[in-house]
Amino acid sequence: MTILNGMATPIRRMAAAAGAAALAAFVATPASAQTKVTFQLNWTAGGPNAGFAAAVGEGYYKDAGLDVTVVQGNGSGNTAQLVASGRAQLAYADAVTVSQLIAKGAPMKVVATVYQSNPNQVSALKKTGVKSIKDLVGKKVGVPAGSSQTTMLPLFFKANGLKESDMTLLNMPPAAMVPALLQGQVDAILGSMDAYQIQLEAQGAELDNFRFSEFGVPTVSTSIFVADAFAKEQPDLVKKFVAASLKGWGFAIDNPEKTVQHLKTVFPEVNVKLAAAELAAITPLFCSGGAKFLGKAEEAHWTRTQALLSEVGLLPAGQDPKSYYSNDFLPPESAMRPCK
Repeated sequence: MTILNGMATPIRRMAAAAGAAALAAFVATPASAQTKVTFQLNWTAGGPNAGFAAAVGEGYYKDAGLDVTVVQGNGSGNTAQLVASGRAQLAYADAVTVSQLIAKGAPMKVVATVYQSNPNQVSALKKTGVKSIKDLVGKKVGVPAGSSQTTMLPLFFKANGLKESDMTLLNMPPAAMVPALLQGQVDAILGSMDAYQIQLEAQGAELDNFRFSEFGVPTVSTSIFVADAFAKEQPDLVKKFVAASLKGWGFAIDNPEKTVQHLKTVFPEVNVKLAAAELAAITPLFCSGGAKFLGKAEEAHWTRTQALLSEVGLLPAGQDPKSYYSNDFLPPESAMRPCK
């Protein structure tokens, strides 16, 4: 497996992602060789995408005849745009962000959902006195540019009786979020339980967190998605990739320590302690939202997501939820890991 590491700046990483994906989404190599596949992540390597590293380390992609190049990302919004514009074909991002583009005509589909509930949340240092969502009124809140959190903010506001003008929202680079909160430049950040919370607590921060899923925004979340044309041209490849990836996530659930070792092997720059904490934090999300199988969001969950998002204009009212996703590329249920 070839890896493009994430030590470059986000802009350079995205450019690399676009070039690699456009030129080599897949290459049919000689009969005895493996098929090359480029896979675009939503974020830099860590616990939130460790299942893909497990699929590499345990040889699941290789067993499926695939040679996967993983490209690190810098936000679900940017990753979704790469696929929507044809610069990437197979990727991983927040399903809400992807669905918004699909509703606008982007030719792509969600084919497997790993996070059945979104990890987004508002985080504040305990010493700031933000003890409820209403306490955000009049506060400065850091917002990560190009993120799924930003996309869902209007829904979070509506569900909790707030409006954007109630606070000062400061757009900032994702890497600046944690330092900004710790240094008191903002009173709270629009973060996530699988990344920012872990980073803050690792530096000794004591937090009050307000999770979207617990405050009126239980939506389908981070998913594997694919360009329609690519899925039509290479359906068997997509099926093999999805099956191997879900097998990797199943391994990650059962073997978190070894999974983090695989992650470190694939992405040497990864902070092992941080990645382990991230993986532990996200595990409850895999079988939330009424899911019966790892990787498959139930129709009712998609319907609920569509209804919630259409209330605030994030998705068009009356849209068929099935226009956002396809289960055709999932393994048969007999071969999927059941939720307990």
